[in-house]
Amino acid sequence: MKIIASILVSAALLAVTAPVSAQTYPIKPIRLIIPFAAGGGADAVARPLAARLSEALGQTVVIDNRGGANGNIGAEEVARATPDGYTLLLANSSLPISVSLYPKLPFNLEKDFTPVALVSISASVLGVNPDLGVNSVADLIALAKKQPGKLGFGSSGHGSTMHLAGELFKSMTKTELQHVPYRGAGPVISDVIAGHMQLVFVNIPPILSNIQAGKIKALAVTTMTRFAVLPDVPTLDESGLKGFESTTWYGILGPAGLPAPIVAKLNAAVADIVKTEDFSKLMTGLGSEPATKSPAEFAAYIADDIKSWGEIVKLVGPAPN
Repeated sequence: MKIIASILVSAALLAVTAPVSAQTYPIKPIRLIIPFAAGGGADAVARPLAARLSEALGQTVVIDNRGGANGNIGAEEVARATPDGYTLLLANSSLPISVSLYPKLPFNLEKDFTPVALVSISASVLGVNPDLGVNSVADLIALAKKQPGKLGFGSSGHGSTMHLAGELFKSMTKTELQHVPYRGAGPVISDVIAGHMQLVFVNIPPILSNIQAGKIKALAVTTMTRFAVLPDVPTLDESGLKGFESTTWYGILGPAGLPAPIVAKLNAAVADIVKTEDFSKLMTGLGSEPATKSPAEFAAYIADDIKSWGEIVKLVGPAPN
């Protein structure tokens, strides 16, 4: 009887505390893992978002950069985390790419994560070192054909959006460029500025200030229409590469099994932040358009992205061991 009573008491306590924990969430700091080195596009989106989430939720949201393997190292950590809402991932398009790129991922993107909220969608820019002596996409193509295999483009890793944009460029222009993978966009940008790397395809947020300061020359953007923050920079489509388009989304994922009430609370908080005038202006000014979706819509969006990026991954083949 004592055992039965103990079980009943435990069950009753569980029934009482389970919904309360969701209602009172969060009761301690939240860790937001960025699966890339500091200084990249993910940082530019995540840090202002984390500051505003801290205010909205009443708990500190701590940024934790865990770069490597095209974002897969940080993603795996979140996939294996306890689904209690205290370990989240600032994901981007690199994860859907990884599904096709890596034959043996340590996680299943559609089964091991809970889509929480979309935050923004960013364009990328083709930037070069000013001393390279090119002023247009046509100039760059001509130089690349004159010096096959001599020009290098950096990326945040094999199969990243930065890498695939470069491979698409190579395919459409029939040029030979050397791909050099880094641990994040920040180090690539630094090397382009220093002249150690000739060009880069990178999201606008982390490179914008360097373009404005004249440290990097922007030749084109990767959207089908010009971007408001760089109105004088043509699109690659305008520059002769008809149909060229490459964008990157940013959003929050949690581990699989994240309770629906916590997902709903986080989604609502992010949506409220994204819709505010100051955050919207901040993102737009960085070259990233604010965007919102319900968790279900975000899940469908990711599934579509897996299919579309899979076609481009065929250009580069699987990731090296």
